[in-house]
Amino acid sequence: MSTTALVTGPTAGIGRAFAHRLAEQGHDLVLVARDRARLEAEAEELRAAYGVLVEVLPADLTDRAQLDVVAARLADPDRPVDLLVNNAGFGLKKRFLDNSVEEEQAMLDVLVTAVMRLSHAALAPMSARGSGGIINVSSVASFLPRGSYSAAKAWVNSFSEWAHYEYGPQGVTVTCLCPGFTRTEFHERMGVRRDSAPDFMWLDAETLVARALKDHARGKAFSIPGAQYQAIATAARLVPTGLLQRFQSMGRR
Repeated sequence: MSTTALVTGPTAGIGRAFAHRLAEQGHDLVLVARDRARLEAEAEELRAAYGVLVEVLPADLTDRAQLDVVAARLADPDRPVDLLVNNAGFGLKKRFLDNSVEEEQAMLDVLVTAVMRLSHAALAPMSARGSGGIINVSSVASFLPRGSYSAAKAWVNSFSEWAHYEYGPQGVTVTCLCPGFTRTEFHERMGVRRDSAPDFMWLDAETLVARALKDHARGKAFSIPGAQYQAIATAARLVPTGLLQRFQSMGRR
């Protein structure tokens, strides 16, 4: 039987890598993003390349009514979704007080509220069936005190880890993916140049997605691609938060 994966933010970067790898593995897809034209173009490419069914679902995840449409698709018992990839997201380049509260709220709507509501919609039918999976895309920044983006991603970590153990016995695997610097549009949109970090710190989207799917298949709660980022995550758990904050403050001067 064919399986279906729903991917948010699938038209670029990590989300696009997920869509292509899952289609290559034979999954039918539901693609969710704001830009209908880019979604349609991506869907046509996936259909032609892999011969899978691709459903397009345009939605702005900051809009509650549109978010609810996606949630309803996940909850539909007649069209089961076997894997949810909560990938959609964006960051704000400026510091907290230099952003408007509306900009900060929009970021939290996508990074936290959408992840919570879509996971809630997906978990109910998955746990009832006794099978399914969710991959929540977080960030290595979640382990560091770096403002509201890191705080939002820390919520994703905590929620995902809890859901992993809560719903694992019911046949649902929840994995939290924590990438670092990745060669995608994400950092370009934030104005982060490639020379802002050494070459060895930059990850390839296709490689990290392959690793994430392998970790998910193995039933892991966390997937942290790259030895360099595994080391950072481990160190961040051991170093006091105040000391980490002082190091980062020195780097901004």
